[in-house]
Amino acid sequence: MGDSFIRHIELLGYEKRFFPSQHYVYMFLVKWNDLSEKVIYRRFTEIYEFHKALKEMFPIESGDINIENRIIPHLPAPKWFDGQRSTQNRQGTLAEYCHTLVNLPHKISRCLHVVTFFKVRHDDMNPVTDSQIKKPEVFLLPKDSKKNLTDITGPIVLQTYRAIADYEKSSTSEMALKAGDMVDVVEKSENGWWFCQLKNKRGWVPAAYLEPMDGPDESEEQEPNYAGEAYTVQKSYTAVEEDELTLKEGDTIEVIHKLLDGWWVIRKDETTGYYPAMYLQKAGEVNTSVKSELRNRGAPPRRSTIRNVKSIHRQGRKQISQETYRRNSKKYIQKQQKMQGNFQNKANVIIEKKEPEDDKPKAQPAVPPRPSKDLILNRCTESTRSKIL
Repeated sequence: MGDSFIRHIELLGYEKRFFPSQHYVYMFLVKWNDLSEKVIYRRFTEIYEFHKALKEMFPIESGDINIENRIIPHLPAPKWFDGQRSTQNRQGTLAEYCHTLVNLPHKISRCLHVVTFFKVRHDDMNPVTDSQIKKPEVFLLPKDSKKNLTDITGPIVLQTYRAIADYEKSSTSEMALKAGDMVDVVEKSENGWWFCQLKNKRGWVPAAYLEPMDGPDESEEQEPNYAGEAYTVQKSYTAVEEDELTLKEGDTIEVIHKLLDGWWVIRKDETTGYYPAMYLQKAGEVNTSVKSELRNRGAPPRRSTIRNVKSIHRQGRKQISQETYRRNSKKYIQKQQKMQGNFQNKANVIIEKKEPEDDKPKAQPAVPPRPSKDLILNRCTESTRSKIL
């Protein structure tokens, strides 16, 4: 039998999950050439990483060489923090994307990259849940919407940002900016480099040099997570500013705040500081050629290092001081240590209570009373009666 390929991909809806933290996953029904049908679950960030890798594999069909040759469909970049509204609104675009993907030439639609991504994983069959928190909430796509995708699939509207200072590019893949330039953001990468277009020019721009038109962009940033996410350092970096950390390749750290400019607040033991996100990789995650290429570039500039900043907004961005990060991180660590200590003490108390009980003598069974003479004469055998006569 020939190689497996996908006949059809149908978006069923999405799930709101609460373990290990609140997030959303899309549900797809994948129909294969052997007539089997499988349901898979994917986060949008996974889908977008798949999409970027696909474009790298087929630069002509993705329009990188000539935009007129593009046949790979567009997919908007994920927002920094995806809520339920953005997850729901994206369904039409995502359904249309899958429909177009399956109908591309076989060298694309049946390539190993596509087939592998939509294959059933272990997590699809046994999703990680925790009944003590909350069961996942399922939101199915209405049947009418599946038939009329054009009703929910509008044009992809790019976000417009304004340059707050002049920026001189340092490589051919970047784009120079002048303060006040209005650019459309095509792709937002969490490493702090955004792919933008300005009239007929396109290139990578540091996110730190851009501000949204409708106000400061804290709404796109996640809140600090002092529990921390485990990451591994993939590239060494020597601190330049006082609030940065110097780390070497292979170090294990915890990310406690992901910021838009690509400089994340991390914790090493009890020390916190800034570190370039593009030099970090989530613990247990497999390295890819795309990520390796990004790490070969320099880290983007930080917002705090930009001079002659000219914002159009009266209210500036709210910044958390490094001292606040350290204090809150220390409080969290101490709280965790205290909880672990209380749990250990409670376990010891239970053991101590059980030990004296083991030393107590076991209760003896009660001896039944001796039957009366009349009872023996009435109920017992002749042999037993003769013994009392």
